[in-house]
Formats: sequence, structure tokens, C-alpha cells
Amino acid sequence: MSDQEKAADTERKGNRLSKIVTRTGDAGTTGLGDGSRTTKDSLRIDAMGEVDELNSSLGVLLCEELPDTVRGALLDVQNDLFDLGGELCLPGMAVMKDAQVARLEDLVETFNADLPMLKEFILPGGTRAAALAHSGPRNDDDDAVIGEKVDVVRSTIQSMLNRGLKERSGVFW
Repeated sequence: MSDQEKAADTERKGNRLSKIVTRTGDAGTTGLGDGSRTTKDSLRIDAMGEVDELNSSLGVLLCEELPDTVRGALLDVQNDLFDLGGELCLPGMAVMKDAQVARLEDLVETFNADLPMLKEFILPGGTRAAALAHSGPRNDDDDAVIGEKVDVVRSTIQSMLNRGLKERSGVFW
């Protein structure tokens, strides 16, 4: 591989973690993005894990054949979830914007506009993508409510979680 190819390869991969085992969490704490530490069972870490799990679920769903509009919407939501995780990881940092919440609300309205009113619960299935879309974490906004009580999240984050990241029976999933 030439030096130019190596440089391009490095640029594509971004920052790499050079050390995965740090031993800094052996006492039950973990590091946040600002360098501070918190317990591994803290509400912040739990919420970060839920957001990451949902983002991973969307990644699996995006491996399926999907209409372009749904794919584009899910890619936007994945990026928003990455921002959300970043904000949770950086206490005091405001990353999420109200416009991201508004965009999610618009997506919910758009995708639900032509659907008839639900009269009963629908079992997951129909297509592989539909079944995959129904899986994943279910308590994100509950975590945010608890988190807000201990000053973990701003109202923008709680709104984002409450708009569709828990109730997947309608939006795209």
C-alpha cells in the first residue's frame, strides 16, 4: 500500500482506539467524554447504552431493503442518535438542537399521514424489515424522565426520546 493509500485509509477510518482494556473501570466507574467519572450503574450510562442499542438496531434494519424515503429518514435518525449519545457523554454540553426534534416530529407526521387509525395492536411481522423494526430497546424515554430528575438531560433530549424513539408502533418501525 502506498503512503497516499495509507493516508486515505487512515482518514476513512477516523480515530482508532489504541487501547481497549484500560483497567480504569475495575472499581465500578467509567469515564465520560469530558474526563469525569461516574458509576457504571448511573442513569446517564444506562441512557447512553439504550441510545447506542437503538442506533445499533437501526443499523441492522438499514441492512434490509427499504424504500429510499425510509432509508434516508433512518440515516438521519441514526445521526441524531449519535449526537444524542454525544450529549449524554459530555455533561453540560448542548449538542442536540430543537430542529432535530422538529424534523423527527415531521417524519412521524409524514409517515403516519396515510395510515388508518389503529383499532388493535398489530403483531410484529409481515416482512423481515418490519419485524426487525419492532425490536430493540423500549425504555429510552423512561430513562430520560428519570435522568431529567437528576439533571442528566435537557428538555431537548427528553423530547427527542419521547417523539418516537420508544413508541415504534407507528413512525418507521
